[in-house]
Amino acid sequence: MHATVSFDRNLPLVGVNEKGQHTFFDGKLDPSISAMYASPMEIMLQSLAACSMMDIIAIIGKMRKELVTLDASLKAVRAESHPKVFTSIHVSFKMCSPDCTKADLDKAVGLSMDKYCSVAAMLKASGCKLTWDTEVVAG
Repeated sequence: MHATVSFDRNLPLVGVNEKGQHTFFDGKLDPSISAMYASPMEIMLQSLAACSMMDIIAIIGKMRKELVTLDASLKAVRAESHPKVFTSIHVSFKMCSPDCTKADLDKAVGLSMDKYCSVAAMLKASGCKLTWDTEVVAG
């Protein structure tokens, strides 16, 4: 895996992966200017949900269940001193499915967060406490 990140006089930073796809990173270097893009830490937080959701979608598919929508809402706490790492993250997964049960989603989330999601594994290795809850609505 290879990527580059570049700065050209002003934010945002522009990341480019080996496929040529771009990611924009912003921040508040000047408090009078609003950031147009997510910060690196916000992107890391979103990456946890995206990584886990990719697993969950695959696992639910292997269960031969229909998945209509899947959403994740994340709440994170960061250390007060530098480096301000995530100390805890809670993820609430909400799925709409006509035939999937809460037990099915709980199993898929557990497999993802405990075994398959590499972002979750990296965060846990840093000492971050990961918790989650699930909800299934008929669809």
